[in-house]
Amino acid sequence: MVDLIAAFVTGLTAGGLSCLAVQGGLLTGSLTPATSKPARKSARRHRRSASVTARPILLFLMSKLVAYAVLGILLGALGSMLQLTPTLRALLMLAIGIFMVGNGLRMLNAHPIFRYFTFEPPRFVTRYLRRKAKDGVTAITPLFLGALTVLIPCGVTQVMMALAIGTGNPIQAAGLMVAFTLGSSVVFFAVAYLASQLGTATVHGFNYLAAVVLIVLGVVSVNQGLNLMSVPLTIAQPRGVAGSEVRPTPVAAPGEANLLTIAALPFGYEPEQLHARADVPTQVTFVSDRLYSCSRALIVPEWNIQTILPETGTFSFSLPPQAPGKVLNYSCSMGMYTGQIIFSP
Repeated sequence: MVDLIAAFVTGLTAGGLSCLAVQGGLLTGSLTPATSKPARKSARRHRRSASVTARPILLFLMSKLVAYAVLGILLGALGSMLQLTPTLRALLMLAIGIFMVGNGLRMLNAHPIFRYFTFEPPRFVTRYLRRKAKDGVTAITPLFLGALTVLIPCGVTQVMMALAIGTGNPIQAAGLMVAFTLGSSVVFFAVAYLASQLGTATVHGFNYLAAVVLIVLGVVSVNQGLNLMSVPLTIAQPRGVAGSEVRPTPVAAPGEANLLTIAALPFGYEPEQLHARADVPTQVTFVSDRLYSCSRALIVPEWNIQTILPETGTFSFSLPPQAPGKVLNYSCSMGMYTGQIIFSP
């Protein structure tokens, strides 16, 4: 659920305007045939114009939503076949983050070099889509053009597509793409519907905000990639969940095994930092109770453990004796929620 909210917010902020900049031509093409018809009575012109404008926008966005849901299913299926290792997941998150930061700087015109942080479809595809946008005059036009937006995804959409592949689950990936598309659709509709009332300065202000949000999200993605690689130099270090204090777990008596229990919660793991005795075996048990967030997708990179925790239940694994001072890091599959076990003499 948390992942879907994050995807929706991303679409509502950075995704909406950046995608509108790339796909706005198709949306404009959907509106042109409808809005070009003159109203018969000037007294009804405003109301007629509003209804005529809203209908193709909604058809365009509905078609786009269905298309991206199907795309999400395909991407999730592809990810399930790829079976990404923790290292590959980390590299994917790092690449996504760097691309997002570069794309945001491109939107701010920070330097000409950042123009390379975008992908464009082949020119013949773009010309074909623009041509189709000018031809139709029925409801088929916005439906057709909305579905074709999958061929010209904006930079943020490409990032979400990479994340969908990383889920390795068709349903989860489809949910991610649908949530993102719903968020961006709010911006699409608002800007398109109110375009005649918005000044140029207001639109530029939205673009500036979108670029800043995109850079922030990119930095977060880089941080998550570093978490997956168990790199200690990350922005957020373990501090406990929901404001709780980090507390040491009672260590085992000499010669006895460590028995550690960690609660997998909607917003992370509790406790987020545990202390255990070194040089004795360790059994780690994760406990979940009606859990539906990213915390379910557990990764322990050093031991190549990747598993989906049960919605309600337990998952355990054993470790051989660890050396004093050893720190074992774990996280969710997105690197958002982390934790560590510290082995002491």
